[in-house]
Amino acid sequence: MRAKTDVLQAIRRHGAEAYPEEGCGFLLGRMDDDGTQQVTRIQRAGNERAENRERRFTLSPEAYRTAAAAADEHGLDVVGFYHSHPDHPARPSETDLAEAPFPGYAYVIVSVQDGRPADLTAWTLAPDRSQFHQAEVASLSETASSP
Repeated sequence: MRAKTDVLQAIRRHGAEAYPEEGCGFLLGRMDDDGTQQVTRIQRAGNERAENRERRFTLSPEAYRTAAAAADEHGLDVVGFYHSHPDHPARPSETDLAEAPFPGYAYVIVSVQDGRPADLTAWTLAPDRSQFHQAEVASLSETASSP
């Protein structure tokens, strides 16, 4: 996954603002021919989980529609999701794996320790949905990513 620096900062900031609950949202950009996600924007979403929000998140159907509309407005696509892990490592949980909807998308997790953003990692879901594979998080040139 390649992302603009300000996108990564916005994900970290959202995680810190949502603390001690999980923050979540959508990654907007383009998919390269080789399947690499080029992330140029995020679309924040509310955590719609009714309970246990410090360990779980839920994205509503309306949030999906809003993200798709925002992507369309900027000539982009939804290419993934992000969420925070309050006081836990930036690696997918068993629940993350069980609830991950789409192989090929980027799944970004930011660890937030005591209210401060820490590690940020990216993952892709295997085609058979059996596991996540860690993906490199690389910088996307600010000029090359303008829609």
